[in-house]
Amino acid sequence: MFKRVLIPTDGSRLARKAIRKGVRLAKRLGARVTGYYALETMPPYVYTDGYILSTAALKSFEERARELGRKYLAQVEKAAKAARVPCDTLVTKSATPAQGIIDAARRKRCDVIFMASHGRGEVAALVLGSVTQKVLARSRIPVLVFR
Repeated sequence: MFKRVLIPTDGSRLARKAIRKGVRLAKRLGARVTGYYALETMPPYVYTDGYILSTAALKSFEERARELGRKYLAQVEKAAKAARVPCDTLVTKSATPAQGIIDAARRKRCDVIFMASHGRGEVAALVLGSVTQKVLARSRIPVLVFR
């Protein structure tokens, strides 16, 4: 059925639960797992009290975000190792997390995306949008949503 499972994470409590369940699913299917973390692109014209962030500050911010992503992906690796499921990880910079997830699935030739839903209320989801909703709407491969 599914041979490559993409498990995106943002480090949240629900995402950590989804990691465990996604790895468990991969184990039962005999599939491999790819953990994914999306770095959002930060525009260089971010202003704070009239101050434009310098290139050095942007690079520093991105490196800290990459470190955080690697920390979150270590949770995927740990769960996969414990379950003896083959695993690799990927961190990329994307315009939006949803687009990053879709691009990562395509790049790694995944045939399913297993991701958490953060379960915002209906009004908050309408106003703020939802990464999960955007992935569901745009993905060309199945998306399993863990609640």
